[in-house]
Amino acid sequence: MNTILVLGGTGTTGRRVARRLAAQGHSVRTAARTGGDHRLDLDDPAGWAPALDGVSALYLVEPALRPATGRRERLPLLVDHAVAAGVRRLVLLSAYGVDRADDSHPLKAAQQAVRDSGAEWTILQPGWFAQNFSETFWRPAVLSGVLALPVGDGRTPFVDAEDIAEVAAAALAGGGDGDGEGRHAGRTYRLTGPRAIGFGEAAALISAATGRTVRHQDVTAEQFVAAATAHGTPVEAARRLAGLLTEVREGRGADLGDGTEQALGRPPRTFEAHLAEAAAAGRWDPER
Repeated sequence: MNTILVLGGTGTTGRRVARRLAAQGHSVRTAARTGGDHRLDLDDPAGWAPALDGVSALYLVEPALRPATGRRERLPLLVDHAVAAGVRRLVLLSAYGVDRADDSHPLKAAQQAVRDSGAEWTILQPGWFAQNFSETFWRPAVLSGVLALPVGDGRTPFVDAEDIAEVAAAALAGGGDGDGEGRHAGRTYRLTGPRAIGFGEAAALISAATGRTVRHQDVTAEQFVAAATAHGTPVEAARRLAGLLTEVREGRGADLGDGTEQALGRPPRTFEAHLAEAAAAGRWDPER
């Protein structure tokens, strides 16, 4: 009962969490719909038992935040299964703003389930990932040279996924099995970068790091949704993302969190440091 299970173990944070824990000598198991050590489909509770067997700590991720029937219930149900199977420590990747979201938000129910589970728990509430520009949904826009986003002059403190992973790994390791509660137990960490950055400045910094011209183009939420759906994004997902970006325009999410300092005793990594590392790794190589 000493294995740590990392849900979403092939994703942006999950693979980093698993890599850190393995490097520290922990027994780690990854779970995902495809590519993990165990196949785990959040819509198929009948298949969860093998992944949870022998697990003492669990990293929880909800990979799909758009509304869908039953989606509010699937992480809470997994929490119930995990605790019944003997999992004693839970770390949830939540998000900034979930506490004020309406009850339809899947992570709101997940947060409550984790807090009510009876297990030792930690909740992470990060803002926008710096890796969105280099690995995930804004990377194609960077390669095209135009970040067309409905954010206006809004600013946000982009957080490095490496910081998220380091905090998650520390919380999952806790104080050691059989060593009582870890110092991260019962904590909710707001994770951000060290300063808020506008998307125009972000584009300029990316240009400097990559040697390619990138600019931000302000668009309306409606224009953003139309463009996203034209490129294959489901309309509900595009609307939810547009709503989150509009919050940036309105000045919400610009405040700094001190979760990294609280958890790790050091300041968070800068956006510029991430860009330099990503450029050196060839993250904006069109052939990747």
